[in-house]
Amino acid sequence: TSKGATGYDLTRLLIGSEGTLALITQATLKLTPKPSGLRTLRATYRDVSSAAHAVARIMAQPVTPCALEFIDDVALKLARDHGGGDVPLAGAMLMIEVDGEPDTLPSAVDAVSHAARGEGLEDLRIAHTAEETQALWSARKALSPAQRTISPNKINEDVVVPVSRLPELVNGIRELSRKHDVLIVTFGHAGNGNLHVNLLPRDDAERERAHACLADVFAMVIALQGTLSGEHGIGLVKREFMPLALEPAALELMRNVKAAFDPDGIMNPGKLLP
Repeated sequence: TSKGATGYDLTRLLIGSEGTLALITQATLKLTPKPSGLRTLRATYRDVSSAAHAVARIMAQPVTPCALEFIDDVALKLARDHGGGDVPLAGAMLMIEVDGEPDTLPSAVDAVSHAARGEGLEDLRIAHTAEETQALWSARKALSPAQRTISPNKINEDVVVPVSRLPELVNGIRELSRKHDVLIVTFGHAGNGNLHVNLLPRDDAERERAHACLADVFAMVIALQGTLSGEHGIGLVKREFMPLALEPAALELMRNVKAAFDPDGIMNPGKLLP
């Protein structure tokens, strides 16, 4: 049904439980109609702070983009080295997509473009063909393989903060990169405050510093009223940081739920809960 308020929502409880409560054997999904119109925009900025403030402006106005990706300067250089000349060099870049009906799409693009403009904007382009759209997305698509060329042992986290705190997050990550002398590439889903923070250690010494840096990243995220993961989950690596994000009473409730579903402790043991 389109609405439901009949007892506990066990379906939502299982989502994100990482196999610690049950095995999913079948899933029924709802399809969303494909929009009849789509526009892709690429905005480059002088620095990461300017781009992060632009994200906050874009998400504060009434037109909600269907995609809003943030890519920092280190990521852009990596993508250009790996993906070719279509990737611009800038302090930071936003990839923005707006969808809707053909008669309302131009005004929506105008609203988002207006919000994207501001202090630090260097260039704003709108794609008008599928080929132009593909060219604009080339930087984002080149990032993952590019990172592997630098560090096969990359640490990829996906922290989330309120969108209004995004400027503080990206500036804080830049400071932590300098403090710990660890290369960090930051990109991801800026429209909902979910950034992929990729630490790229290249040797044993950098790996040690990266783990210390990661602890500082998580502490900063929690201080910004954020959370440890938006997509990847907790698994083994982030269990020790769960008490940063959740009160002891909440963790104890989770342990009780785990015991009710899995009294013998056989469902993905050792994962998620500290």
